[in-house]
Amino acid sequence: MKNLNKTLLILLCAGSIGLAGCGNSAGVSKDSMAAKDSTTIADTSDSGESSILMADASVSYLGPAGTYTEEAAMFFFPEAKTMMPKGTVDEAIADVMNGTADYAVIPQENTLGGAVTNYVDALIKQNDAFVIGEVILPISQTLMGVPGAAIEDIKTVCSHAQGIKQSETWRKEHLPHAVTEEKASTAAAAEYVAEQQDKSIAAIAAPGAAALYGLDVLAENVQITDANKTRFYILSAKEPQGEEFPRAVFVATCKASRIDDIIVEIHDSGVELVTLHDRPEGSELGSYYYVIEVESEGGITQEQLDRISDIEEVRLVGKFRSVEKK
Repeated sequence: MKNLNKTLLILLCAGSIGLAGCGNSAGVSKDSMAAKDSTTIADTSDSGESSILMADASVSYLGPAGTYTEEAAMFFFPEAKTMMPKGTVDEAIADVMNGTADYAVIPQENTLGGAVTNYVDALIKQNDAFVIGEVILPISQTLMGVPGAAIEDIKTVCSHAQGIKQSETWRKEHLPHAVTEEKASTAAAAEYVAEQQDKSIAAIAAPGAAALYGLDVLAENVQITDANKTRFYILSAKEPQGEEFPRAVFVATCKASRIDDIIVEIHDSGVELVTLHDRPEGSELGSYYYVIEVESEGGITQEQLDRISDIEEVRLVGKFRSVEKK
């Protein structure tokens, strides 16, 4: 009966959240469809757009130019002094940790593709990086090719793994015989197509990448749904101080058999579970890292943060507000 009651409590506090198992990172976020909170750490304008934390901020992000991550970074930091595109998320985070950049912007989760697992892994392994903000960006995937190319010419489609997954339904209908080729980013795919100058190769990328790399748009909105969005975390080497924030994220390192007890303890602290993603811990079967995001509309108090952080297997990764680009 005790186990039954505990299971019922988990279901009630988790709501529609999927508890991913066996390292599949299949967690589902309420933010995949809409953001409840449309402000950032700094004050915002009446339009809901974010104002910057530092007017002279230096920001590293997953490049090259033309990625959705660049768009998220420019939205959150419209007056940044320096924008530094990087080849990998690890490089962007390293800039923050060694002081080259004030902030890093990394993709975290997509409506259709779920958690961006390798980027979540990059965050997990950093004990001194803090999530201090979030951007939610609408994603409109666009098929593009070299000038003069047509859809019937395409035999290979290049994109980031997320772009490939998000366009799967459309490609099955319109490009059933085309093969896919994964690139480090959607912009890298567009850049590659421009370099190859081959009418049989196309990229799926952000609409702006077409003009940036001199490509023609062959089809718009090739993602599965117009509700497609991606969440991006803003990282800093400094933990935000002061006011109560509506969101917080933790990492729990434990066996799968322990996570239900941790969820109950978090629920008992008075906050609501928002997302739960699991990643293999790597030392033994059945042991995982769990990325746990929580919220409180009235703001998460320091007492609540301390209570959750006092759970032996849990560490605080960040506290923040979220801004959504419409």
